[in-house]
Amino acid sequence: MITSVLASRDSVLSDGVGIAGNVFAFVLFLSPIPTFRRILRNQSTEEFSGLPYIYALLSCLICFWYGFPIVSPGIILVATVNSIGALFQLIYIIIFITYAEKQKKVKMLGLLLAVLAIFATIVFVSVRLLDSSMRQIFVGYLSVASLISMFASPLFIIRLVIRTRSVEFMPFYLSLSTFLMSISFFAYGILKCDPFIYVPNGIGSVLGAVQLLLYSYYSKTSREDLREPLITSFA
Repeated sequence: MITSVLASRDSVLSDGVGIAGNVFAFVLFLSPIPTFRRILRNQSTEEFSGLPYIYALLSCLICFWYGFPIVSPGIILVATVNSIGALFQLIYIIIFITYAEKQKKVKMLGLLLAVLAIFATIVFVSVRLLDSSMRQIFVGYLSVASLISMFASPLFIIRLVIRTRSVEFMPFYLSLSTFLMSISFFAYGILKCDPFIYVPNGIGSVLGAVQLLLYSYYSKTSREDLREPLITSFA
């Protein structure tokens, strides 16, 4: 009786934090909209790079497949959030390709086809060549690798903030959403006893916390600099 009550409580908790993670992730998926409004308005990709959306699409597809019941039963919220993420990234990539110059258009189209081919290969190998336990391990390691590779972006931003002593390139709400999403799925992975979920999201939580601490420190520094009187010396 007690065991069933505890199991029910853990299920409710895991569903709660999983749904919260989906909500925070949705905010992140919306964050590139200002960039693409500018692309649509100017009908040009200008100097923007499409590579982050290619990497994000591949990561979302792999993580979606890991959360799919045929691979990992019982973690459907991982599949839902990454299916939404993959859809957003695909829309962004299509817009980017539409308005990119010819050379960039061809490159992005090639990368998109490569991502789809890689994902199709992963699905084929995991379904046709591996049993259920090996399938989960195989796709799980790939999902961890894809998520950890995505942490290169926060590391670059952290380095930029420290070097420039400015939070101009690290929007607060984006950093906050990243932290809340990571901590939600870290808790979800703990409750589901799934290291393929809690390990990468644990790393993401730490990096998110570092970004928030840096924002707090350097935003205060920036305000103090603005309060200093401007003294011009003429020699």
